[in-house]
Amino acid sequence: MPAGRQDDPDRALVEATSRGESDALVELMRRNGPWVRGVIFAACGDPSAADDVEQEVWVRAWRRADTLGEPSKWRSWLYALAYHAAVDHARRRRRQKALLGRLLALAPERDTRRDPADRLSSKEGHQRALRAVADLPEPYRVPFVLRHLSGWSYRQIAEAMGLPVPTVETRLVRARRRLRAALAPGAKS
Repeated sequence: MPAGRQDDPDRALVEATSRGESDALVELMRRNGPWVRGVIFAACGDPSAADDVEQEVWVRAWRRADTLGEPSKWRSWLYALAYHAAVDHARRRRRQKALLGRLLALAPERDTRRDPADRLSSKEGHQRALRAVADLPEPYRVPFVLRHLSGWSYRQIAEAMGLPVPTVETRLVRARRRLRAALAPGAKS
């Protein structure tokens, strides 16, 4: 079917969505959801990411629907949104894994003058702390690592994660509480 045909089954829905009609977007999601998930999987190769990335795609589509000049270009526009959201997700995951890897690799023995038993005890404590950070849920771990390993400001973290600054602050407070609890004397390791 040529791109500009009036009998495109999604055309009226696309036009309604661009006018802010949420029911139209819901129908577009129903019709195009499996296809969008396929694009996401093809771009990032992570089936576990499909739900989150798909949700992000539809939010972007809703927010940007009024910028779609020609409804006949809907599929290519939606493809670009899905593809770029999946690639962004894959990049974020790689950066998160790299940061976590750097954090876990930071277990240096700095003071070689101390007694070997003290060094071993210190190293075990350090490893326990690193494991506790690694065990934090991702919404808390990512801002914690960015703040305390990479030295990012709250504003930088908020911009990178697409969150308000108060949310970043809250997540950091909760991460610190969880770490204190996990590292408290008598806590299970």
